[in-house]
Amino acid sequence: MDHVHTEFLDTTIRDGGYAINFQFSISDVERIAESLEEAGIRYIEIGHGVGLNGSSAVHGVALHSDAEYMKAARGCLSRAGYGMFCIPGIAQLSDLELASEHGMKFVRIGTNITQVQQAQAYVEKAKALGLMVMTSLMKSYLVSPEEFGECAKKVERYGADVVYIVDSAGSMFPENVTAYIEAVRTRTDLKLGFHGHNNLGMAVANTIAAYEAGADFIDTTMQGIGRSAGNAPSEAVIAALLKKGHAIDIDLLKLMMRSKALIHPLVHKRGVNPLDIICGYSEFHSSYMKSIHRISTTYKVNPLKLIMQYAELDKVRMDEQRLEAIAKTMPQTSIASIDLDFWEYF
Repeated sequence: MDHVHTEFLDTTIRDGGYAINFQFSISDVERIAESLEEAGIRYIEIGHGVGLNGSSAVHGVALHSDAEYMKAARGCLSRAGYGMFCIPGIAQLSDLELASEHGMKFVRIGTNITQVQQAQAYVEKAKALGLMVMTSLMKSYLVSPEEFGECAKKVERYGADVVYIVDSAGSMFPENVTAYIEAVRTRTDLKLGFHGHNNLGMAVANTIAAYEAGADFIDTTMQGIGRSAGNAPSEAVIAALLKKGHAIDIDLLKLMMRSKALIHPLVHKRGVNPLDIICGYSEFHSSYMKSIHRISTTYKVNPLKLIMQYAELDKVRMDEQRLEAIAKTMPQTSIASIDLDFWEYF
């Protein structure tokens, strides 16, 4: 079943800030947001990691103010909408007015699952301002799925549009995610989101479980950049969903190449190389990367597409004559081998 209603919400420019001490520049915001929009992402979260009014000596001083980040996002986006996080007590109600004045599409109001009542005034204020309101019930795993469902009923009464299951510690498993989603579905009419972290290496599996259980929103970040062990990598989630046969209206190759150029350097090359994603997607063994490097460079063709096309014919062994024959039929590209760090494989 294809979940055409499931939206990707990219939080690279918010949660990803933790990995670089909240030092995204205006140029970073513009280039990343534009790249996400071009790839087909429609919801983009920006700003300090703890959200509105978060820049401080306590939580980390951001390179720019909230208003400056808002102006940058609003100025460079035409189809996608941007939003910010909002933690009651860190953010003030007046910060929501600032957000509304700068054309923000959505706000995500985050409270610990044990403190849901703190969201009420902020949800009501944001709704009155015409914002789409998502409630992120952080540390969702602290309560049972049934208790979580009852908390979701509370934020529905407050007026929220979306409730988020948040695996703050990256401790959940796919069956947990499914159980929490089912508990909300049986109790409310709210739209549902999932935000996963990767501490146990389960972020991709958990995000796919949320997607296949019918979540309306799933969070990912370029290269998996984010707090602690990071988030679900956009590249891996999209590739895995495509491999499972789901129709995803996002340009994976474009997203991967922009991610490689913009995010990979920020994380000191600890992130995900697009070649790794395509190997997983195509069931192609990385030991054959020298052949891909040589042939793609010789014929100036896209190595990612070359891997995909060759793997359709043979996943077991490398036949360079066959690889070369495929390359000769492909259009030339501006992607150079240096863009993909082939040297990592040799």
